[in-house]
Amino acid sequence: MDFQSYINSELLILVPVLYLIGIGLKKSALNDKWIPAMLGGISVVLCTAWTIASTPLAGWQDLLLKLFTGVVQGVLVAGASVYVNQLVKQAGKEE
Repeated sequence: MDFQSYINSELLILVPVLYLIGIGLKKSALNDKWIPAMLGGISVVLCTAWTIASTPLAGWQDLLLKLFTGVVQGVLVAGASVYVNQLVKQAGKEE
């Protein structure tokens, strides 16, 4: 699967960053069922901030497009991070 066809190449760095944040959340008192939601929220905020900051806004339609792009990219990046986590877990299991 070519992640770069779905996720902006500038945002791919967030996949390992979110993975590390997830490891930190796993060690916290936070219930495990909330970790994907927390990673999703963090990812959406970071991706939206990047999309808004990366190019100038020409109007309210540009802002809406950037918000939409930030949410979609955030969900994709968080999903990729959780996918990587599952790959690591499954690789460590014995059959």
